[in-house]
Amino acid sequence: MLDSGQITEISHVVEQALDKAERIWQKHGIALNENFRATGDSLEKYEKVPSRIPGRPNVEAGKEEVGTFIALVADMRESNQHLMAAISGTKASELERVFYETSALLPAMERTIQFKQGAVTEYLGDGVLALFSVDEDEPEAAIRASFGAAENCLSRTRKIVNDALSRRYGLPRLAVGIGLAMSKAVISLVGLEGNSHAKVTGRCVYFATKLSGGVNEIAVDKVIRSKWPKSKGGELRFKSVTRRNTEGYLVSRED
Repeated sequence: MLDSGQITEISHVVEQALDKAERIWQKHGIALNENFRATGDSLEKYEKVPSRIPGRPNVEAGKEEVGTFIALVADMRESNQHLMAAISGTKASELERVFYETSALLPAMERTIQFKQGAVTEYLGDGVLALFSVDEDEPEAAIRASFGAAENCLSRTRKIVNDALSRRYGLPRLAVGIGLAMSKAVISLVGLEGNSHAKVTGRCVYFATKLSGGVNEIAVDKVIRSKWPKSKGGELRFKSVTRRNTEGYLVSRED
């Protein structure tokens, strides 16, 4: 669970993010409404760039390597519906609403994940991709850390964000889905020449993305399930689920 200091810090992150989002919206919101689109391409290039990947402060093209990671993907649910739906009685709706929601939720989840020594490597529109480095001889530490981060994101951090969005704009509560998966992955550079960025590519990212399709749920892949640490004084329950045609396990605590 988050301690009082961490709760205060997350609340501060949310308020600052929403203040910034409002300033940006007031200046550029109309243009965004008229030109809402995004494009991008990726090609490998030969350079050295700073990295957010745990344990790899820099990544150099031509020196690709393989590591073991737990990927955590956390997505806001129904953001497309939020984008298209006007809500009477609120101070923000449609694109403005989604802009405020993501501006608050994504950095709040990133800071929450950092508390457990994870690193967010990408913002995914309405979600985040985070990585936890895994010691293959002792994977339990990374599993505990990543699951603890997922629980905190889903519970306390989501409540902090929802409380702020309700108080400031009268918006309904956000729902979040979280997926966790473990595998080896290739660390490399992608991007156009002069603008490359470090990236991890592996099944952990793919399956975590698929397993994040639940509503206020945390799902894990078969690898994490098989290596789950033995607990004392209580056990977790694993329920088989399928998310986006991907098999995994829904994780919930016993009462």
